[in-house]
Amino acid sequence: MPVFELPVLIGAAVGALVIGGLVAALIAYRAGIAHRKKTAEAQIGSAEAEAERILKDARTQAEAAKKEAIVKAKDEIYHLRNESEKEIKERRADVQRQERRLQQKEESLDHKIENYEKKEEALHERQKEVEARMLDVEALKKSQYELLERLSGFTKEQAKEYLLSSLSEELQHDKAVKLAEYETQLKAEADLRARDVISHAIQRVAADQVAESTVSVVPLPNDEMKGRIIGREGRNIRAIETLTGVDLIIDDTPEAITLSGFDPVRREIARIAMERLISDGRIHPARIEEMVNKARREVENTIKAEGERAILETGLRGMNPEIVKLLGRLRYRTSYGQNVLDHSMEVAFLSGIMASELGIDPEVARRAGLLHDIGKSVDHQVEGSHIEIGVDIARKYKESEAVVHAIQAHHGDVEAKTVVACLVQAADAISAARPGARRENLENYIKRLEKLEELANSFDGVERSFAIQAGREVRIIVRPDKVSDDEMVILARDIAKKIESNMDYPGQIKVNLIRENRAVDYAK
Repeated sequence: MPVFELPVLIGAAVGALVIGGLVAALIAYRAGIAHRKKTAEAQIGSAEAEAERILKDARTQAEAAKKEAIVKAKDEIYHLRNESEKEIKERRADVQRQERRLQQKEESLDHKIENYEKKEEALHERQKEVEARMLDVEALKKSQYELLERLSGFTKEQAKEYLLSSLSEELQHDKAVKLAEYETQLKAEADLRARDVISHAIQRVAADQVAESTVSVVPLPNDEMKGRIIGREGRNIRAIETLTGVDLIIDDTPEAITLSGFDPVRREIARIAMERLISDGRIHPARIEEMVNKARREVENTIKAEGERAILETGLRGMNPEIVKLLGRLRYRTSYGQNVLDHSMEVAFLSGIMASELGIDPEVARRAGLLHDIGKSVDHQVEGSHIEIGVDIARKYKESEAVVHAIQAHHGDVEAKTVVACLVQAADAISAARPGARRENLENYIKRLEKLEELANSFDGVERSFAIQAGREVRIIVRPDKVSDDEMVILARDIAKKIESNMDYPGQIKVNLIRENRAVDYAK
């Protein structure tokens, strides 16, 4: 075989092998598919048989469950029917019982209505009988009135007037007894409350009081200074008296001279000027005028400072500057030896404390207490009482009406219409009545006691009267044959009213009436 044919043969053999492999693979593939198809068909057949079996079992179970459910439903229906029938029977029984009760109530109401109708008829008949009897009573009363008028000799109006007069006399006794009881009760309660408030206020304002005089004493280093103060032909003393308006009293008192004047401000200016002149040693009219002017400026500054101190200590606000100056001038004013500024501040403190105890605005009370004597700061160039001047000053500088009324009523010139005015009255009396606060001329004191006894003796039925306890109490002995126990209450009130209207006095005066009957006999 030629060499060149060998590759061809090899290629043909390889192709045959490849084709054979492909055919074998195709045959194997088809055989596998057929096998798998048979296997699948067998599995499908068994699955369908299993499904048929499961479906058959399910139908069997469903039929059993259906029968069981039907049985249960029939039992439930039977049970519910029995319960409903039982409930219907019970409700029928309840309805029947209610119907029987309603029928019984209806019968009872009918019976009551019948009884009410009978009673109403009986009442109507009785009312007719009462009306008939009333007519008979009126006729009988009229005949009795006529008989009483004939027997007594009085007409109906006269008899009524007689009975009313008799009743009035009986009621006068009861009125006096009740008046005494109420007055005692009110006094006890009022005194207890007032003492509590006043004692609390006094304890919190325990101020010292020193009586001031109308003269000032200036000490001298030696008696030779008296001649230098007098000066040649008295020119120095005349200059001092002319510039200050006070009198210099140079007497035998060793190493002292006295300044006398009614105006404390002028007297203070003269005192300061004299002390500086004595300390300086140069005493002549020009130097005197210079020192007096300096002393006057110093006193004016002191007046302003004292007014501001009073405002600050009392805790007041919004005070007019002119009122502050007037308050400072009160430092150099006295009333029965009591410094008026200290007195005004004390009245302000007492009024404020008592107002706080009573639940009233304390600032208004303090303001009224501080300004109640503001009229005393003005000298004699302004006419009128210190109350009138104080009211004008307060209104001029726009003080409230409560303050103005308290100033106007603090001495009882007008009736106190506010609680603040009453508190200022009480505080003023407390401050003035402190032991040692004021001094009173012995002659005026004796005259006041005599007038007190004279007023008490002026009443009918008073036998004797005695002013005791420094004029704080008047003890009155009445005649028992002219004044009864009931009339004593009214007489005591009348005497107290007359004392209030005819006398000026600090504090209060107790009117004590004594009525005594004595029976004396002897055993023999």
